Amino acid sequence: MTLRELADTLNAELVGAAGHEQVHGVSGLDGAVPGCVVFAENARHLNLAESGPALAVIVGPELRESGKPLLVVANPRLAFARAIGVMHPPPRLAPGVHQTALIGEGAELGDEVAIGPYAIVGEGARVGRGTQIHSLASVGRSVRIGDDCVIFPHVALYNGVEVGARVVIHAGAIVGSAGFGYVWDGERHVWMPHVGTVVIEDDVEIGANAAIDRGTTGATRIGKGTKIDNLVQIAHNTVIGEKCLLAGQVGISGSVTLEDGVVLAGQAGVSDHIRMGARAVGAAGADIIRDVPPGEVVLGRPARPIRQQMRIDAAAARLPEVLRELRALRKRVAELEERLGEGSG
Repeated sequence: MTLRELADTLNAELVGAAGHEQVHGVSGLDGAVPGCVVFAENARHLNLAESGPALAVIVGPELRESGKPLLVVANPRLAFARAIGVMHPPPRLAPGVHQTALIGEGAELGDEVAIGPYAIVGEGARVGRGTQIHSLASVGRSVRIGDDCVIFPHVALYNGVEVGARVVIHAGAIVGSAGFGYVWDGERHVWMPHVGTVVIEDDVEIGANAAIDRGTTGATRIGKGTKIDNLVQIAHNTVIGEKCLLAGQVGISGSVTLEDGVVLAGQAGVSDHIRMGARAVGAAGADIIRDVPPGEVVLGRPARPIRQQMRIDAAAARLPEVLRELRALRKRVAELEERLGEGSG
């Protein structure tokens, strides 16, 4: 691809070059090589790029002067992400069904579907056009998968799960396993059967080894455009809205509702039947045991509004000093009481 072609693809203004130069890849500042494009978020980064071998630099509109060609865009980080996708597209499986794959009776495969070695597609399943199912993935009976999805190795989609279009599910993820539900009968824990399903809407990404449990009777639902990191647990009957972000090791209990745009940082946990309003944020490690209003940021164990928790943390940092002062005051009070006692005698 030429520099001009890349600029046109990114809707960028090309400054300082005619654009005939060949672009061979995209790189970070540290690993730049001749012919690559890097990006700079500030003047310091641009100086680093200028001293290196990169062909051109993606910058924001405030950085327009350089000894290197510039691709000027409103959001350089976003343009950089898109440039990586253009210059380094992920490998695709060749369309077709590998000879070792098992396709169940009545399964429907759309045009240009790719099924890898030892993958399983269950009876009555339907796989949309252009979808890739990698080796050793298991697609259960009556599963519905939309167009242009990627199901990586060792993914398990249990019976009846529904997956929208352009969904990416990374290796080892489990979608549709039974929820963790038991009833105590006085002597033992009796398992609660889970006969619902999981519905994954369009443009969702699910990280490696994530687990999403099916509903008890209804559906666990993941909204459009939501992104789920590795090692996330989502329990039965949870409803997650559109464009949410769930970072690594987040744990969500049963029947939770996350409205659109909710963000949960790493190792945040949400108790059962909690509702988090639109664009609310649970900071890293937050234990969320109460409903969270829309737009509020919570932190701590238990989670509180972030400013309140930061004041608590600041006060806690002074505890050793406060305890020393308290011990000194107690000692002085004891000495005063002893003197007063001697005086009264």
